[in-house]
Amino acid sequence: MKILKWFRKGPELRERDAVRLAALSPPVITDQPLSQQRFVVVDLETSGLNTLKDKILSIGAVSIENSAIALGDQFSCTLRRKGHTVTESVLIHQIPPSEVAAGVRPEKALLSFMEYVGSSPLLAFHAPFDQRMLARELDDAFAYNLRHPFYDVAEIAQLLCPEHAMRNPGLDDWVRFFGLQVLQRHNASADALVTAELMLILLKRAERQGIENLAALDISLQNWRRRQQNVL
Repeated sequence: MKILKWFRKGPELRERDAVRLAALSPPVITDQPLSQQRFVVVDLETSGLNTLKDKILSIGAVSIENSAIALGDQFSCTLRRKGHTVTESVLIHQIPPSEVAAGVRPEKALLSFMEYVGSSPLLAFHAPFDQRMLARELDDAFAYNLRHPFYDVAEIAQLLCPEHAMRNPGLDDWVRFFGLQVLQRHNASADALVTAELMLILLKRAERQGIENLAALDISLQNWRRRQQNVL
């Protein structure tokens, strides 16, 4: 079996898991317009906020294709975790221990999610947390090095909406700012969908501001971060 360069020697895997792992698509960055780019918007519910030891309990994701949410192409999965107990985080995301105990084997869930992602870039609100959690779980399970670009919708929103007067706005703040109608929050699938709805608005703003592709978005974000550092 050919081992691709983003894998290193890791734990012993079930044969089927190893086959699926080797077939995962590497990230592909193109210069196609943002309006034609496929994005995967992801939200994770976790057992806590410690990215070094806490576990992913649930993955919710939705794809954006051709500047529209692909409602028929969503991903939702609860991961099986032994010994999961009620914690403060459970009170927020309301995933009971019984649901976690009946969930999907973690390795199977992670592989299914990465197959869903394919070669697409990822989006999340406050993405560094989701990126670190997902990267660590993939590394622990498979010695897989997550190299997919991970964009923070929180940053993109502030970049493209400089007129906002909010201090450290959260997702709910942007929901109110744009008058989005949200029926449900605080589970992975619902939060991914809300983030995708916000991103659709931001994609239109990016187009109006002359940000045409991912390379241009990267440059704009880098310049925005420098300006933020200068203000501080």
